[in-house]
Amino acid sequence: MSLAKSFTELRVWQEAHKLTLDVYRCTETFPSQESFGLTSQLRRSTSSVAANITEGFERGSKKDFAHFLIIARGSLAETQNHLLLARDLSYLQQDQFNQLAAKTIKVHKLLNSLIRSLKTSSSVH
Repeated sequence: MSLAKSFTELRVWQEAHKLTLDVYRCTETFPSQESFGLTSQLRRSTSSVAANITEGFERGSKKDFAHFLIIARGSLAETQNHLLLARDLSYLQQDQFNQLAAKTIKVHKLLNSLIRSLKTSSSVH
């Protein structure tokens, strides 16, 4: 694992952040009655991915970092579920869904890779 001075240098955080921005943009067109429902849940679960990466990075230990990455992976799965629901309710066009789903898969792979790396490396940062 390369030495990162800040969580913002982590590729997984960068991709999770891009995903969050894209989700916020796409949910702007969701029906207003979903403001406190699916829109809020989707935004919260997605932003939780990057937030947990950040918190884990700042904890300073491999064990804590890996723990928060696993939590981030859970939030990512929740996001994937919400995206499926949004697609099935026709709140997202199929091409929007495909783009967001592809980004969730990319983040998932990066999370898994970093978790594996932490389990075999001797330093976090």
